[in-house]
Amino acid sequence: MAARLILSRKSTEIVFNAVHYPLYRVFFSTSCKRIHPLPFTLPLLPPPAAKKVNHTITAHGMSWIDPYHWMRYVSDPDFIRYIDEENSYFNAFMRDTEEMQRVLYSEMVSRMPPRVITPPERWGSWFYYQYIPDGKEYPVLCRESAIESGVFGSNEFDASGGGWRGQVLLDWNEIAEEKGYVHVGTCRISPDHNFIAYTLDTTGHEHFQLQVKDLRNNSILPQHSVDGVMSLAWARNSRTLFYTLCDGNQRPYRVLCTTLGSSSKDDAVVITENDSRFCVDITSTKDGKFVTVNSNSRTSSEEGTYCPNYVYVINATNPQAGLQRFCKRTAEVQFFLEHHGSTFYVLTNAPTSNNGKRSDSGYYLARCRDDDIDSMKLEGVIMPGEDNWFEDMDIFNGHLVLWLVKGGSSSVCSIDLPIPSTNKKLKIDDLDPWYFPMPSKMCSITPGSNHDFLSTTYRAILSSPAMPDLLVDYDMLKKTFSTVHQEDMRNVSKSYKEIHSDFSQSCQWEDFSECYVCEEKEVVCLDGIRIPLTILFSRKAYKKGKSPGLLHGYGAYGESLDKTWCANRLSLLDRGWMFAFADVRGGAGTNPSWHRSGCGLNKLNSIHDFIACGDYLVNEGYIHRHHLAALGISAGSLLVGAAVTMRPELFNSVILKVPFLDILCTLLDPSLPLTTLDYEEFGNPQTKAFFDYILKYSPYDNIPPGACFPSMLVSAAVNDSRVGVWEATKWVAKIRDTGCSSCSSVILQTSKEGGHFGEGGRFSECRETALDYAFLMKVSGTI
Repeated sequence: MAARLILSRKSTEIVFNAVHYPLYRVFFSTSCKRIHPLPFTLPLLPPPAAKKVNHTITAHGMSWIDPYHWMRYVSDPDFIRYIDEENSYFNAFMRDTEEMQRVLYSEMVSRMPPRVITPPERWGSWFYYQYIPDGKEYPVLCRESAIESGVFGSNEFDASGGGWRGQVLLDWNEIAEEKGYVHVGTCRISPDHNFIAYTLDTTGHEHFQLQVKDLRNNSILPQHSVDGVMSLAWARNSRTLFYTLCDGNQRPYRVLCTTLGSSSKDDAVVITENDSRFCVDITSTKDGKFVTVNSNSRTSSEEGTYCPNYVYVINATNPQAGLQRFCKRTAEVQFFLEHHGSTFYVLTNAPTSNNGKRSDSGYYLARCRDDDIDSMKLEGVIMPGEDNWFEDMDIFNGHLVLWLVKGGSSSVCSIDLPIPSTNKKLKIDDLDPWYFPMPSKMCSITPGSNHDFLSTTYRAILSSPAMPDLLVDYDMLKKTFSTVHQEDMRNVSKSYKEIHSDFSQSCQWEDFSECYVCEEKEVVCLDGIRIPLTILFSRKAYKKGKSPGLLHGYGAYGESLDKTWCANRLSLLDRGWMFAFADVRGGAGTNPSWHRSGCGLNKLNSIHDFIACGDYLVNEGYIHRHHLAALGISAGSLLVGAAVTMRPELFNSVILKVPFLDILCTLLDPSLPLTTLDYEEFGNPQTKAFFDYILKYSPYDNIPPGACFPSMLVSAAVNDSRVGVWEATKWVAKIRDTGCSSCSSVILQTSKEGGHFGEGGRFSECRETALDYAFLMKVSGTI
């Protein structure tokens, strides 16, 4: 493998002669393996040729030269000039798609209502809601008094917002117009509802500043503007605010406490985490009586959230009393705390026997008294059954809500509180749970805000690839449910269906299953594991075996692949495209082992899974053999990039957004943000076993010489603090230098505004998606 790192590189500069440049470039070199000519014209402007500066990297007795390492210095004038040249080439490449981009953008905007409003949610004596004003990009957070309001007195929700005259708490649009960019990270209302604390990023660097606003007079408290803040939690007196502070690598490492009216210079340090592998996080329990402090480390041995390695609690009624330790640092063991009455309910995988090992069956629910908190004195309450495992919990005054996987499908249920004491371990069905009805197994369910501890209603958002977001209220006391609101879709043919529950209740929702087919398939991978694959296509426009297809994957951190409704997709579906979602190992699955089997020294599994899904779509005749496209975003680009280097001929086109591609070099540099936190997901290459393994799949280090690569659209942001912009620029430069020069069509778009999540507005998202789709249509010859 070492030889692959020191391959010689030929010049990327190709001079085109305008007189002899044909409509299709068919004059391939003898080494070019492309069978079919490119179905589009390339710009007369040659692609940029990045300069090379030899830089030697050494690890484990090996040395290799990286000629594009200099791109890490993003303030280098040569780098700025290079991305400007790439942007010019990108514009030239995409110029003949501008009319199609306008058509696509117009379609997408036409499906959106001019004004978007969320149904109000009662919290204490207020109704809170958000809306996006006519023609604006971003939301506005508002509230109205539940006592004085006549608009919200009925149960009917007016989606037009007629008569709404709420108090504006936070207007993203005002901030964006003043600063040019807006990203609100965390937002917390004080228990007395007089203050709002939030974190604000106005550059895209995700370097958030704490802001505290007095809602009685709408004034910002300037003495509490602190840079580098991540999470927030209020004490019950609404005067004491806890927050976490980040170090230079954006790692939350310290908890501080401030008192409103005092100077931030006087803020007291509560705890500091000196180990760079760990992050500190704080949150309030639902009843507001405690603040929990977790020191976290990502772990390759558990489902892809953080793994608390110690937990402290602070009495929110007496915040000056200091920390109480709930558990000591224990490898691979997680504790998630909620509070009810005089009891802590704990979701944990702590050992259930004397062998000291974490629970092999995943999480279970335990509890202990709040006047004797000790993780060694937990009373096991609910154990998962053979076909169940717990994912999360929420708590109310009268009910416990559990998120679980039951029989391979996601479910949510409520259990009446308090749970009676017992000496035996209970299964969940022993407690007469109410499983929330859902339209189908294809639906995903996402929690609403659910701030009100005293509420008997649980609000959730249901969605599927063929059903717009549906807001449902589940009444846990009456065990009934009702549709509150569904995402408004304009200019789309609709099919109405009706839900009938076991409780003689009917409610309506709209889906598009008469227009669009959504099916689940299983793909058998090399090692015999069955990979879930969801396919989506138009009944009218799709033609089996002839249509192009777009395969999307992520496969990292135990995160679920987003398969919720997206109206913008209709613009490709209606033109005959198929969408496919590959739930490869490394992402979320039906049990905790799905993540473990696709990370660390098992990462190759997720890549082989993705390739197997691509082969399945082609070999089973779902899409045209030469029209398979792939989409990777952030860590998902590692998956797609590695698949492309292993099987470049499988794909016709690829979109890589804010891509993580130079994984080996990045993880060898612990000074970069998030690097040390990623060691437990991908491994630390300073250990030779991980070095050798990562070297097998690192996309940047495995570009095969002379290969005919698919057409690629790579997008990045200079201000991205999660994935360095150089990951994209190095990749593009090396692909052009190392791959087949006769059929290369790789373009790079680099934004100098925004960050990892783009510009974030609803119209800017339409513009970005229209550009992506126009690219796919151009390079597949379907424009």
